[in-house]
Amino acid sequence: MNIAVYSGSFNPLHKGHEAIIRFLTQEAGFDKVYLVVTPQNPFKQHHSLPAGEARFEAAVAAVKRHPDLNVQVEDIELRMTPPQYTIRTLDTLREREPENDFTLVIGADNLASFAGWRFHERILREYGVVVFPRKGYHRGHDRARLLREDPSYRIHLLKAPLVTISSTQIREGLAAGRDMSRWLM
Repeated sequence: MNIAVYSGSFNPLHKGHEAIIRFLTQEAGFDKVYLVVTPQNPFKQHHSLPAGEARFEAAVAAVKRHPDLNVQVEDIELRMTPPQYTIRTLDTLREREPENDFTLVIGADNLASFAGWRFHERILREYGVVVFPRKGYHRGHDRARLLREDPSYRIHLLKAPLVTISSTQIREGLAAGRDMSRWLM
C-alpha cells in the first residue's frame, strides 16, 4: 500500500486536516493516511500543549465520526523515546510494515525550513514528501532550492486547495469564548 504519513500536534484536529486527508486519498493516489500525533514540534515554540495521549484520544474520536475516511491514527511518536525525529518515525514504520511505501506529508511552511530537519536528505531520497500549499509560502522556490542540493530528492507539490483555518485560530477562538464547533472535525 501507498501510505501518506501526516504528522502534527493536531491540537485540535479540524476541518482543514480532514480536507487534507480526503485530498490525499481521493485525489493524490494514496491508499491510506497515517495520522501521527506528535509530542512536540521542535521548531515551534514550546507552548502549553495538552498531553499527547489526550490529543491522540481526541484524534481517534474525531476520526470515528468520519468512518468514510481511510485514515489510521498513530501514537508511534508518543511511545518513542525522545527525540522523536521524523526519520526515526518513518524508519520504524518501514520496519513494522516493510510491504508498504511511506511518503511524508508536509505544508509549504515546513518545506521552507526542511533543510534544517534531522537527516532531511534521507527523508527526501528514501521516502519523499508531498507538499500542501500554505498562505505566504512559495513552494516552487523552496523545492527548486532543495533540488539544487540533490536532484534525486522526491518532492511533489500537490495541487490542493489552500486550507485557511488553523488549530491556533481555533484555540484562540475558543479562548475568546467563540463557538468554533463548525471548524472541528
